[in-house]
Amino acid sequence: MTDTIHLSSPDIGPLEESYLIAALRSGWVAPVGPDLDAFEREVAARVGTRGAVAVSSGTAALHLALLGLGVGPGDVVLVPTLTFVATANAVRYTGARPVFVDCDPRTGNIDVALVAGLLQELHSRGERIGAVIPVDMFGSCADYTALLPICAAADVAVIEDAAEALGATHLGRPAGSFGRVGALSFNGNKIMTTSGGGMLVGDDVTLLDRARHLSTQAREPVPHYEHRETGYNYRLSNLLAALGRAQLVRLDGMIDRRRRLRDRYAKLFAPVPGADLVGAEDAGSNCWLTSIRVDPRRSGWTAADLAAHLAARSIETRPVWKPMHLQPAYADAESRLTGAAERLYAEGLTLPSGSALTEAQVTAVLSAIDEFLAARTGVPTA
Repeated sequence: MTDTIHLSSPDIGPLEESYLIAALRSGWVAPVGPDLDAFEREVAARVGTRGAVAVSSGTAALHLALLGLGVGPGDVVLVPTLTFVATANAVRYTGARPVFVDCDPRTGNIDVALVAGLLQELHSRGERIGAVIPVDMFGSCADYTALLPICAAADVAVIEDAAEALGATHLGRPAGSFGRVGALSFNGNKIMTTSGGGMLVGDDVTLLDRARHLSTQAREPVPHYEHRETGYNYRLSNLLAALGRAQLVRLDGMIDRRRRLRDRYAKLFAPVPGADLVGAEDAGSNCWLTSIRVDPRRSGWTAADLAAHLAARSIETRPVWKPMHLQPAYADAESRLTGAAERLYAEGLTLPSGSALTEAQVTAVLSAIDEFLAARTGVPTA
């Protein structure tokens, strides 16, 4: 590791070490074992779903969800344009095509009003709509109160991409529990990690059983190796599941540290004209990443200016996701746009948010931002 202060480093400690050692000593090191079974049960209990299937990545979970719904060539799937590319890639894996939808400028989550109109338009054109995949951006749930009835009325399934949102809630209901199924990610930078990994969660046991079958190379339950269809090597290992179990024990504490850091950012930027936190009003967020939006017409400086200042002090920042409709790989995709995602990409900046940050690192980040703001405005915020 370097002296750079990173956005969201893994938060790993003695508990994770003890779980991993126990798993190693048990001899269960393959993608099967008691920790894997327990991890699925424990995550399902946390999310409030009937079942779960642990897999190698959040992308794999999305792919299996789409396959379980029968999505394939000729289908269209609605995907937020403001997301990580995995959401769109999973659609293409099936042979379907994504149609991108712009975001709510306040939260970065999918624009529900656009979804309603687009579903009607696609139906009128005779398109087969395989699913809608809302993404819970930066750890805040999409507006499922508004979205789910719209999709139900159109008879279109919802796959919740909750890769960024484990531990978050919408009106008290856990992220991952909305729609037909939900996809979680345990990548190294997420709220909790298994190094790499993901999980498909939901109440549709038939769909989950189908996903489990496909994730194990679609092997038939016979003594020899029998395969009636193409499957995938998508299962999570028992060792990584053990790591995940320890992380799950610590999840609430890690969320609390991220939330307290977000509160400190909010206090720092509160008096600054033209700068506000994305989704700051969401009390149910897990605060995975704290992003600010900077209106240079009011602030007199840009997000890129602050990023350069922090980079010179070895503090990592990152723009928010580059919208999918601007990505070369998806230049030919259909989109419904308002300009909100492009503005958020141009004006947004993600700040160090990890629960593993030490108090000294947090102080260094806040001091560097305060130094920048004092130089730009002549008045320190602290």
